[in-house]
Amino acid sequence: MRKVMRYLGHYWAPILFAIVLLFAQAACDLNLPNYMSQIVNVGLQQGGVENASPDAISAKGMTFLQIFMDENEKTDVNASYSLKSVGELENSYPLNSTEEIYTLNSGISTETRSRLNEIFGQSTWTFIDTMKSLQSQSGSSSPVIGNSASSSTSDLSDIDFSKLYQMMPMLQKIPASVIDEARTEAQQNQQSLLEQSGTILAKNFYEELGVNTDSIQQNYIMHQGFLMVLITLASGIASVLVGLISARVAAGISRDLRRDIFSNVEDFSNSEFDKFGTASLITRTTNDVTQIQMFFVFGIRMICYAPIMGVGGVIMAVKKSASMTWIIALACALLIALILVIFAVAMPKFKIMQKLIDRLNLVARENLSGLMVTRAFSNQKFEEDRFDTANTNLTNTQLFVNRVMVCMMPTMMFIMNGVSLLIVWIGAHQISESAMQVGDMMAFIQYAMQIIMSFLMISVMFIMFPRAAVAGDRIAEVLDTKPSIHDPEDPESFDESQKGIVEFKDVCFRYHGADEDVLSHISFTANPGKTTAFIGSTGSGKSTLINLIPRFYDVTGGEILVDGRDIRKVPQKELRSRIGYVPQKGVLLSGTIASNLRYGAPDASDEKIEKVAEVAQASEFINTKPQKMEEPISEGGNNVSGGQKQRLSIARALATNAEIYLFDDSFSALDFKTDAALRKALHLYTSTATILLVAQRVSTIMHADQIIVLEEGKIVGCGTHHELLETCPTYYEIASSQLSKEELE
Repeated sequence: MRKVMRYLGHYWAPILFAIVLLFAQAACDLNLPNYMSQIVNVGLQQGGVENASPDAISAKGMTFLQIFMDENEKTDVNASYSLKSVGELENSYPLNSTEEIYTLNSGISTETRSRLNEIFGQSTWTFIDTMKSLQSQSGSSSPVIGNSASSSTSDLSDIDFSKLYQMMPMLQKIPASVIDEARTEAQQNQQSLLEQSGTILAKNFYEELGVNTDSIQQNYIMHQGFLMVLITLASGIASVLVGLISARVAAGISRDLRRDIFSNVEDFSNSEFDKFGTASLITRTTNDVTQIQMFFVFGIRMICYAPIMGVGGVIMAVKKSASMTWIIALACALLIALILVIFAVAMPKFKIMQKLIDRLNLVARENLSGLMVTRAFSNQKFEEDRFDTANTNLTNTQLFVNRVMVCMMPTMMFIMNGVSLLIVWIGAHQISESAMQVGDMMAFIQYAMQIIMSFLMISVMFIMFPRAAVAGDRIAEVLDTKPSIHDPEDPESFDESQKGIVEFKDVCFRYHGADEDVLSHISFTANPGKTTAFIGSTGSGKSTLINLIPRFYDVTGGEILVDGRDIRKVPQKELRSRIGYVPQKGVLLSGTIASNLRYGAPDASDEKIEKVAEVAQASEFINTKPQKMEEPISEGGNNVSGGQKQRLSIARALATNAEIYLFDDSFSALDFKTDAALRKALHLYTSTATILLVAQRVSTIMHADQIIVLEEGKIVGCGTHHELLETCPTYYEIASSQLSKEELE
């Protein structure tokens, strides 16, 4: 997975931009509950009045409140307010038409306003606690704030200023010790509660001045609501942009991975293909890369966004109520335990699942490619059972993982609802004790949900990560596999004076992991204009020998020279550009006949491909096709016969005008007449080229200039047809099994 993560480096700029957007989105989302809290606390409970220190207050009201202030507080208040004479501001404050008022000085700092809010809030509660003290001493109810002053601030909204001002002479005579005691008791309350009480009293002062407080409340709620809409819109835009960036980055990484995997696989030798298997390589290029893509699509967002929201939610929740943070800690502990259990259970299954997908692809691929054989032996039921076994194993594993995932969501919802219930229960008690405001409790619930949702997002990533990690390791295994066959650091050039000469010098070869050599001490020379043929029993090493020349495998002993140079010391591309190769199994690509013939020679003219088709004896069946050279070829050449496929493969090799042609049993599907005609035309067309030919039929190679007989990976005979009949018992045995007595003579 670490190797795959390096691909993120190519996209650092969009990822950095996405992280910035995520911080912006998180800031918006974290502030929404706070605005909601303000609407409840200020807009509804405080009537839209934001500050405990009023912008304007009657002279009587100022005198009354200063009874409950100490000298320093009085000094600060007097420095911040100015007395306005009668009629100076009567348009804004109707009471000013008959009475003097105090107004807050313009341009005061935020710190000063905060200090004034603290003073007025504390003075309000000092007044409340003083009245409570007087009630307890007299045993009667207050004519100003009613019978329930202890029920916090609800009675302040119904305060009777006329009776309040009548009590001022009596209140001014209260001993300082009583007021000091009330002030000390008031200071035990939270600052938010003090200021909330002050704002309610400030609203009453505004009403006394004749201000339309309903308009203040409506304007505040509309303003806060509009801000919430803007913040939500900004959050939505950031979310969409992050989603777009994540999708593009994930798609780009997937593209780069597929490109690099394909590029690396293109350089694999047959040894690497034998190690991985075609089905597994296809799965790693498709399904595994898709798992990585899905991980990055969600990961870029969740891995960054979830921690920001989690940490930010905790900070904001603590600001709202530090006393209830233990609820969040409990929820987080439960969520972490749940994630760890799921991770421990699901992780091993994800590794198994990818291997089962490999197995399913292998069975499906074998069944589809060998469908005719399956039908010929009436083994459909066997293949169905084999596929069903692979499919059932994968399904059972997926169902197990899905059951684990299904259990996670209800558990998460149970924790979320339980936390909400617990917060409401604890918060309700704190509200009743005047230790918390309703809006703060609602905001706390929202922050708790955001924290839990952050853990939910993290848990989703914990679920996706194991499968992505398995896929990443499988991809890295392919990317880290270095081809065993590679170009030399200091390549040599071919010797043009030895053009077309192929020489084996004491060549030995064994497959990776094998105990014995497949080819042992092979030595011969193939010259231009000559045909060198190889024959032997099945498994004698004929095809392996041919595959060593283009370096599909590298020799394990000795050396192979082409044009006078060891093929391991020249670039592979230059080596293979000199070779026209026809494999044992004709392989055609989807396209047209013309595109297949031009596969090794893209610039070949129409006349050229028609000529090589004629030499390969393919013109006859090509001309019968409705579109001739433009006739479509299906995947794998399944719409042409085996003989036609071989002839097209031969024509494709001839179109390259190579100096060396390798025919790996490429005439096996041809009838004797076509075989003879092709060999005759081929002899004329490749008169100056070096031909190495593997065949099973003696009639195909009997006119070769040099025939090499292989048995158990060793040369047991070398010479012409007639020479070998006399000197090589193995060749004579093969020939006598195919030719009549007259033909042998």
